[in-house]
This record gives sequence, C-alpha cells and structure tokens, in this order.
Amino acid sequence: MQGRVLIIAGSDSGGGAGIQADIKTVTALNGFAMTAITALTAQNTQGVQGVLAIPPAFIRQQIDVVMQDIGADAIKIGMLGDSATIDVVAEAIVDHAPTVPVVLDPVMVAKGGQHLLADEAVAELRLRLLPLATVITPNLPEAEALTGLPAIETEPQMRHAATTLLALGARAVLLKGGHLPSDTVTDLLATRQGTASFTAPRIHTRHTHGTGCTLASAVAAGLAQGMSLHDAVARARTYVRRAIAAAPGFGHGHGPLDHAVTFDSARLEE
Repeated sequence: MQGRVLIIAGSDSGGGAGIQADIKTVTALNGFAMTAITALTAQNTQGVQGVLAIPPAFIRQQIDVVMQDIGADAIKIGMLGDSATIDVVAEAIVDHAPTVPVVLDPVMVAKGGQHLLADEAVAELRLRLLPLATVITPNLPEAEALTGLPAIETEPQMRHAATTLLALGARAVLLKGGHLPSDTVTDLLATRQGTASFTAPRIHTRHTHGTGCTLASAVAAGLAQGMSLHDAVARARTYVRRAIAAAPGFGHGHGPLDHAVTFDSARLEE
C-alpha cells in the first residue's frame, strides 16, 4: 500500500510546513515521498523571514530525473512562487504524468501573512495548473483570490465558491472552511457529481502551522495508494486532526503538528 508521491513545493526551515511537512505526512501514511524543491524559505513558527527561489530549469531537472527513474503514483503541488515556476511545472506534468493524480494546494499566503505567490501569477495558476489537477485544496482566502469572489463568510457562499472553481476547470475542489468563525469546521469536497460535507469540532489551538500542506499531502498519499478521492480526503482529515491534537507545543507562534502521531491508516472514521 506504499504509493510513490512526488512533492513539488517549497522548503520550511522550521520543519512545520512545506516540503518537510509533506515528507513527514507521506511517510506517516506509509507512502514513499520524493521532492522537487521550488524555493528555500527561512522561517519559524513566527513567520517567513526570507525566500530564495530555485531557478525554474533546476526545478524541471528535479522532476525529470525522478520521473524518468522512479516514477510517481501521485503528485502534490504546493508553493510555486511565480509564473515561470508554474509554467515549468505544468509542462513537466504534461510531459511525464498526464494521467497521474495531481493534488494542487494553491499556496498564496503563509500562516503569518507573508505572500508566497506573486500577484501576477494567480492568473497563470488558474490557466495552466487548475485543469491539470485531480483536486485543488484552497482555503477561503485562496478561493477568493482564484475566483474573484468577495469575502466567503458562510457555508452557502463556500458552496458557491466551490461551484465557481469547478466552472473554471477544476475537476474536484476540497474547499477548507477553517477560516469561518465557528466551533465546528466544515470542509466541502465538490465534484461534478455533487458535494460532500465533512464537519468536525474545532480544535482551539495556535499550533496549526502546516495544516494545509499536511492535508494536501495526506490526500495525495491516499490517491497514490489507490484510494477513492472521498476516502483519501476522509483519512487525510482524520490524520490532520489527530496531528493537531498531539502538537508538541514548539515555538512562540503558530506551532507545528505532530506528524508522527500514532495513526491507523486503515481507519477512516473520526
């Protein structure tokens, strides 16, 4: 049940998000993680202090050598940074993996508020990568940026945003509702066949750094292992919730999860 997952994303020196969280997540769920690093960041639980972009040609080389030798059963895409990186990643997917499941986490803003995607690159992301993704996993601010809709503040507005993203070319949308002020958190999985709702009590904690990266990588691991999209999302949400609940409490800001939390990956229920 291992499953090979190629992760295309940025590095987090603090270990809570990005490539580091992605590798930990895929490994915890019994998958095999490979990487193409798009950027180096200097960051901790208090925010991103610096970003060093990787040249697009080298990003492409990382993808090429992995796919030509090891291959992948799923691809997870996180931080891309700019239009040139988006273009090279889109071209590599078309060349190497046109039928491989792709989980696109449209990383735009870090937990501390730092912008991780250039404004002019949003349209390129929408045009080049949205149609290639098996599922996209935006939070509400990211959904607003992708759709141009005003503030999403209710579940009906979430449903409208998900439908709008499907109309823009996404095959499936996992719209995360954590930004809504409520004691429960509702995520919507929208496809052209309908919409499923996942609801659970909110875990009140500041230790949520990397939850988006972790969720997307967990979904990718499930798809790589042959799970249906619905079951991959259900297992991923269970894993993330347990990792949040077991957070080690590190740092003075938004702390990391416990990616090594004991977890029976065969169980899908909360």
